[in-house]
Amino acid sequence: MPFVLVVAFAGSLALHALALFGADLELPGSEPEPLVLHAELRMPLPPPAVPDPVQAAREKKPRPLKKVPLTRAAPDAVSLPPAPELMPVVETPPEEQAPEVSTSPLPTEPLLPASGAIRYAIYKTSIGMQVGRAEHRWEFDGEGHYRLTAFTETSGLAALIKPVRVDMESQGRLVAGGLQPESYRTRKQRGDEENADFDWSTGQVRLSRDGGVASIVPGTQDLLSLIYQLAYLPRPEEGSSIGVVTGRKYDRYELDSLGEELIEVPVGQFRTLHLRAVAGNTMTEIWIALDDSRLPVKIRFTDKKGDSFEQVATEIAMKAKVALP
Repeated sequence: MPFVLVVAFAGSLALHALALFGADLELPGSEPEPLVLHAELRMPLPPPAVPDPVQAAREKKPRPLKKVPLTRAAPDAVSLPPAPELMPVVETPPEEQAPEVSTSPLPTEPLLPASGAIRYAIYKTSIGMQVGRAEHRWEFDGEGHYRLTAFTETSGLAALIKPVRVDMESQGRLVAGGLQPESYRTRKQRGDEENADFDWSTGQVRLSRDGGVASIVPGTQDLLSLIYQLAYLPRPEEGSSIGVVTGRKYDRYELDSLGEELIEVPVGQFRTLHLRAVAGNTMTEIWIALDDSRLPVKIRFTDKKGDSFEQVATEIAMKAKVALP
């Protein structure tokens, strides 16, 4: 092939890549945002200006409960077992009760099976194209400890232009209020790490990025544990304010409910509760499956520029028992 044709082909590929994804494509992990992809779409004719969805979300009152019927072409759902029942609480007669001598939170039963995984496809909503994939895994050891791991990475043409991967890990205890993280780890492809260590005896968290220490309140989560802590909220439909530790700082997320919805994702159809968390000028929406252990089957992230990325479940697998390594 003549040299000039090789040069022309390479130039054409570069121009197509820039038109689709822009020059900058970055995955979160060290940033305050949860598992999403960042990309900039440059088109010859920019679309009309759209009001800031985060600001609109703050001004908009929560919608009443609604049912959204959906249909699909191919019934390719994965059948999930029902959420395991919690062990009944047996009341002790008053005369046998001992006075409280400890303020440590009591362990509880996990709402999920002992171990499992969810795989996701990630789409940039403005172009309707898959730009990445993600996977979440959880483990409960039966002795009050949990471990969550996740990775997010570019895929397809996005990976060809700029391969990016972010790994996350959250470890801690399962207590009466749900998940109580003790350590949070993030690692990027180039080796950068942003970690957080929780000290619940002093109510503080230490951030490795700058060595800073922040005060935290009971119920504080990290970016990964937050997604699964939603299952333990007693009344998530009523909204709440949750402290969240990222790899860089401690923040407050304002959580509210947009009601019940019936949605369809690649792995199947689910009755869900649509929740929305707003922090600063970013917004994260999470759909938890009400009849399937409150698993997060869909996640949508909107960044400060108004770009949205949807993460939809493509595969779910669960096991009964597992031991932490």
